[in-house]
Amino acid sequence: MSIVKINALTVPAQQREVLEQRFASRAGAVEGSDGFEWFELLRPLEGTDQYLVYTRWRSEEDFQNWMNGSMKAAHQGTAGGEGGGERPKPAASGSTLWSFEVVQQASPKRDA
Repeated sequence: MSIVKINALTVPAQQREVLEQRFASRAGAVEGSDGFEWFELLRPLEGTDQYLVYTRWRSEEDFQNWMNGSMKAAHQGTAGGEGGGERPKPAASGSTLWSFEVVQQASPKRDA
């Protein structure tokens, strides 16, 4: 079964739009990675300042390959960056990575 990685990002209210724009501009950055299955950016509605970045992978190895390859390069500004300028200030003030193994799943029933 697949594995799920959830990155809980603490984002102050004044940085929410910045965070969402940065994720929107990264469209396609992970989708071509071997073993990648799903991505969602979840905005909090109430009671928290944490966004959740949900990714699903075929295996832990696929996730680690992405982390140590294209993701690392992108966060260091070496993969198609903006010409070596100063990196923008992070939108999140904290980050925690949670890991899960999918043990059960369901999808909507389809009428025949």
